[in-house]
This record gives sequence, C-alpha cells and structure tokens, in this order.
Amino acid sequence: MSLFKARDWWASVLGEGEEFDQGCLCVGDVDNSGSGYDKIVVGSFMGMLRIFSPHPAKPEEQMEADAQLLEVQFPDPIIQVEMGKFVSCSELLHLAVLHPRKLSVYAVSGTAGNVEHGDQYQLRLVYEHNLQRTACNMTYGPFGGVTGHHFICIQSMDGMLMFFEQETYAFGRFLPGFLLPGPLSYCIRTDSFITVSSTRQVECYRYETLAVATDADTRQDSDQQSKSSGKRLTADWTLVLGEEALDVCVPHTSSAMSSIFVLGERNLFCLKDNGQIRFMKKLEFNPSCFLPYGSVSEGSTNILMCNHNNMLLVYQDVTLKWVAQLSCVPVAVRVANFPELKGLVVTLSSDGHLQCSYMGTDPSFFTAPKVDAREVNYDEVDTEMKMLQKVIRGATKTQGITQRKPVVLFNAEVIQCPECVLYSQVKIKSRSAVQSPKMTVCVQPPLAVTQDQFVLDSMGMAFSVCLSGSCLYLNDLSLCLSGIPRVSQCKFNLPLRLVCYPSSAIKNAKYKITVDTNKPPVNLNEVFPDFSEKSENNESSALGFQLITGSKVIVLASKTSQRYRIQSESFEDIWLVAKELVQRFDQHFASLGVKDFRNSFTGPIPLPEYFETVDHHFELRVNVQKYQDLLSERAVQFRAIQRRLLTRFKDKTPGPLQNLDTLMEGTYRQVIALADAAEDNRERLIQAFTRLQSATHLLILLLSLWQGLGSEQTAILEATLLPLLQDTPQLGWEESVDAAISHLLKTCLSRSPKDQAISLSTGPLTIPKDTSRLKKHITLLCDRLGKGGRLSLTSEANVPTTVMMPGQKYLTLEAFMQRGVI
Repeated sequence: MSLFKARDWWASVLGEGEEFDQGCLCVGDVDNSGSGYDKIVVGSFMGMLRIFSPHPAKPEEQMEADAQLLEVQFPDPIIQVEMGKFVSCSELLHLAVLHPRKLSVYAVSGTAGNVEHGDQYQLRLVYEHNLQRTACNMTYGPFGGVTGHHFICIQSMDGMLMFFEQETYAFGRFLPGFLLPGPLSYCIRTDSFITVSSTRQVECYRYETLAVATDADTRQDSDQQSKSSGKRLTADWTLVLGEEALDVCVPHTSSAMSSIFVLGERNLFCLKDNGQIRFMKKLEFNPSCFLPYGSVSEGSTNILMCNHNNMLLVYQDVTLKWVAQLSCVPVAVRVANFPELKGLVVTLSSDGHLQCSYMGTDPSFFTAPKVDAREVNYDEVDTEMKMLQKVIRGATKTQGITQRKPVVLFNAEVIQCPECVLYSQVKIKSRSAVQSPKMTVCVQPPLAVTQDQFVLDSMGMAFSVCLSGSCLYLNDLSLCLSGIPRVSQCKFNLPLRLVCYPSSAIKNAKYKITVDTNKPPVNLNEVFPDFSEKSENNESSALGFQLITGSKVIVLASKTSQRYRIQSESFEDIWLVAKELVQRFDQHFASLGVKDFRNSFTGPIPLPEYFETVDHHFELRVNVQKYQDLLSERAVQFRAIQRRLLTRFKDKTPGPLQNLDTLMEGTYRQVIALADAAEDNRERLIQAFTRLQSATHLLILLLSLWQGLGSEQTAILEATLLPLLQDTPQLGWEESVDAAISHLLKTCLSRSPKDQAISLSTGPLTIPKDTSRLKKHITLLCDRLGKGGRLSLTSEANVPTTVMMPGQKYLTLEAFMQRGVI
C-alpha cells in the first residue's frame, strides 16, 4: 500500500472568518438541469449560502472564474442544508435550509443568458416553518412509506423530534431520557430513525411508534405521559457503544438489507437494521467525518473516512484500500459527479476550504538536465582545496576555543550546625565569551536549595543548600551549565560538616564494620583536620561524628594493625562516615606520593543488619495499602449513613434517627484518625526510604572493597540496588531491585549457559507478598560475587576470571575448583 497525495481538481476558499460544520455541505442536481451532474451547496454559520458548479480551469483563466452559480446572505446562521422532494405539488428537487429557529425550502432555477455573462441563477422561497424550539439537526425521507415525496424530521436542542409533511407541521415527540442531542439519520427499509443518546448508546425509533405516541406540545414527565392519552414512547432497540458518536449514516445500497454505520471517537461500527453488530473497526487515529457509499462488490460497502492528520482513507468494510494526503482537516465529505470526471471527493474544512480531488498519481515529465562535460583544471581545483582547508582549520580552532568546558570553582562557608545551611558561591570561567548561560543545581532529597535554576548574565551567583527532612545521609551535589551549543556538568560532594559536627568518642556500639589498608596506620586528626580541632578527644586513634539527626558515629584506629573500625548505634548512619574515610585515605596517601595504596574489607557482609532496614521499609509500604483499604471502607460507610440521614430528614413524617447521627460522628472521627495515620505513615515511609538508600550505599561500598570492584562494576551494582530515586504507588524499591538482581543472576552471574537461555518474565512489577525472595536473591548475588563473578552488561558467564585472595597469587576459577575452595 502506498501513500499518495489527493490530487486537486478544483478548490476554493469560502469567505473570511466564516465557520462550517458537518451539515453545511450537500451535493446534487439542485437546479434540476437533468444533465446528471451535481452542484455543490455550502452554507455557513454566518448565514452565507453558496452554490458551485466546479470544472477544471483552463491555463489562461482563474480557478473559480465562473464556478460559483449563486451566493445569498441570510440573516440567520445556516445549520444544515439538504436536497429532496420537499414540495407536495412537484417531484423536483428543492433545497431545505435549516436555521436555528426556521426551516426554509427554496427552489433553485437557472436562466440561460444571451450575453457573455452566462446563465443566471436565482433562489425562490417556496415555504418556511417557524420553529418554537432551537433546532440542532435534521433528516429526511419517505416517512411512513410515502412515494414520490420526502418528509422532514428536525431534532431540537431539548430532545424534541418535529415532523413536517412538506408544507404542514405533523406532530412532535420528545425522546425519553434525553440530555444532549446526537446525530440523527433515517432508515428507509425499516421506516425508523437512528440516533445516539448522551448515554452513549444507539437508539432506534419506528415512525409508526412515534406517530401513535403521546403528543408533545409541551414537555411532560413520564408519569404525566402514562396518565394521558396515547402510548408511551419506547425505543425499538438499543445498543451500547461506550463512546461518543460523531455521525450516523444509513446508505441506500440495497433494498434487501440495510446497514447502519456509526462513527465513534475511536471505533467504526456497522450494525444491521435490527441492532446487531455486523462488524467493528478500531481506529488508530481521531476521525473527523466519514461517508459510506455503494461498492462494486456485492454485499460490501465502501467508506470514505477523514481524520485530524489530514488523511483521507478508503475502506471496503474493514479492509483499508487506499490512503491519500489532504491539505486540511475536513468536517464534511461527499462524492459527486461532474462533467469531465465522475466520482470526485468533495471535502469541506471548518474554515471554509472547499476542495474537489481525486485519488491517484500524475505522471512526472521532469528529466534531469545534461551535465556540462568540460575539462577539469587541476591547478584551480588544488588552489581551491587549499583555501577551503585553511578555512576549515580556522573554524575548527575557533570552535575548539568556544566549546571548552568552563572551569567551575566552588567556595563554601559553613555556619552554625543547628541551622543546617551551607552558603555557596560558584564561579564559572571560560576562555571565550559566553552569552547568557543557564545553570541548574541538582541535589538529592532530603537536601534542598533555595534556587535551582540560574541565568548567568554576569559570571557569578550564590545559593544556599539546606536540610528539608528529618534524616540526611546523602551529600551529593551536581551543577549543570547549559548553553549553545553544549552542556557542561560538574559533580562534587558537599562538605561533611554540613550534616555532622565533632563529638566525643565512645568505645561500644551496636553496629560495627572494619576497613583494612595495606599501609601503616595514620593519625586520624591528619585525615580529618576539620573535625580534630573542636573534638573533645585529642587522641589520634579515635574520632567522633555527631549527625544532625542525633546519631553518633565513631572511627577507631588500631595501634598495632592497619585496621579501622567504624561503629554506630544506627546501621545506615555508618555509610556517610565510611565513604568519607575511604575517600580521604585515598587523597591522603596520594598527596604523599603512594601509588599502591588500597582499601579492603574482609567481611563478613552484614546482610542481617541490612535486611532489617529492608523489612522496615517494606512494612511501611504494606501499611500504605492497609490504610487505603480502611479509608475506602470507612468512606463507603460514611456515605451510606449520610444517605440514610438525608432520607430521614426529607421524610414528611419524620421518625427517630435511631442513633444514626452518633454513628455518623463516630465514623467521621475514624476517617480523620485514619487519614492522620496514613499521612504519618507516608512521612515515615519517606524517611525509611532515605535510610534504605544509605544502607544500600554502605552495602555497595563494602562489596566493592570486599571484591576490589572497578568503577564500571560498581556503577552496575549501584544501578541494580538503587534503581529508583523515590518510591511511588505504582513502582517500589523491592520489586525493582528483585527484577534487576534476577536479570544479573540469569546473565553475567549465571552458573552455566543454560541459565542464560532462560527467558526473563516480562509481566508487570507489583508489590510482593513478603521480602523472602528479595533477600534470597541479594544473598545469592553476594555469594556469586564472592566466588569470583563479574558484573557486566553482556551475558558472559563461566569465563576464567582472575581473583586475588589475601596472601596468595592470582588464581582462576578453575584453579579454585581444583583446590576445593569452591
């Protein structure tokens, strides 16, 4: 299937600032010329009626020089125009024009001209009906089986069907349960009217049922209608669509079978005349209008459909046969026959773009010009090449200067710890002029900044970083400087003094970890000079850190070995000090010129302590769902009591309340208490997730020191264990980490190639029942890493990997297996 553009045969733009809609277009032999060719009638909301007889323009004349036959200005807006046999004493076609409060029927006639101006057309009023209600749309047909004439049915905005037997008003009927008007069409075979109500269902009413129903001179409710004369109006059949309908059409293709086409917002429905669905087509676009018409294949129907992507699609039932590109979005489409071409597609847009087009291709007569074959002057080419290379080198040199990364200098001043504010000053320097660069400051919660976006008109700015929560374990800050044509980033850690201050050291604590080094012990006061000055303990082997949240972390240095112990009463509080200790050790020995310094951790990995943090976070997540369920139950109970009380209060013979008011007050207090508890649980969950992040960072640090992981493997481990910045009701930490670890265990950490062939589950991630599976996978991850497994983005497995054991040479996994280590 190819996509072609609809070929313009004739086009015109109608007026300026006029609006058009679905019923403003109709085609037919409105002047009864007998030639078999159609004219185009267009009405607008501005009250302008135009009639066209299009034909292709000759090269020497304008496109629409004599195509417009008539133009008449009416004082009222035109809602819909239709052609039919609307006059009792004539079987000729007449034009029905529907205004908001008037229905007018006109005769269009043409008089042959004797001069070069051509034929003259005029519009003559035959009759009109003044409407008591505001009209919405209309349909016409041989109601009741009448032959040779057409009657008109108008639907009002308040749901009344008004029937006109040509010059006479017949009767009116109100549709039951009406709220908003919908599209209206008439089925000749069953003599019934099809509409779509505001309840999104198709309703069918027979003309006979409408004729014998209760008179609707004034609107009455169902009780009054049942007491008056006549029958109550009921639908012959209904069908629920489940969506709004844009249009309803019943093409007259066969007398043996009628098909009802309903165009919805997302689907196309084809129904039998008894309400059963023949087929349904799900649309992948937003349709704007459609037109079913007869097909050359018996038993099928062709459908023209336009959408809001300026596309014209041709379907044969549900099969797409052709697609063409239009120049606008049509609101109405018709098929017409003109003198030089039959079956043209006529489209009208909402702003008055009227177009007649056909679908196909035009041959291209373009031929490529001949190349001027001339001899090449190699000396001129060589000179030009040298000049261009010189220009390129100059541009590249200039571009390299202008696109150098700016130098970011960070100066910080720490004030008193109780305020927890760090005033920062950032300076950006560049070798070339930078015009209005933008800088973004990114911090992780619970850190916050007073201003996160800046436009640097001058190369200087200031902002402050503060603590926005009751717990703090992360101190990363990232600066992003963006300008044209590049973006520069600078990431660094905030000072440790932002989150803690010196404290006295204690000897005992609940949680302890030990970091080993391969160099002699150092003085902790030299490694932490910003904490040793105000420390209450002047000993070089112990240093205390008091976190703002209240926890205390102690660092103890062994006097006889190369080991350092970090201990605290809170497991997750160890992370920040341990990270700072490892980083400052690297910087300290690097400043001394030591190149072979290495930190290590001999284990065991504190998984039981880590799992306590995981279980606490998961318990709070489960409580969130419990509080939601309880709030839902109490809310349902509260609304039920309200309804019961309202019924008692409206009763004309009031009775006792039977303690419903007391029950309502108690339920209200329960709802408030549950809401407060849910809010408190939400705040605790945020704090628990921050603590879980800190504990996870500590676990990653210990694993990297334990196995000597490189930066790439550490980054993969961080992406696996910390995939989320924050929990959401749809996706939580537990299920995300479980899925990521399962992927590693089946790829790079798998035991055999058979495990890699196992396909991963692609189902949706949901909160698990418990954390046993997650803890099992984390334990297995640590075990695989301890046995020499490598973290990689590829699915390599069972590859000989070199690992180093303390006091031994480098051995492969095969050597470990031979020696019985694994």
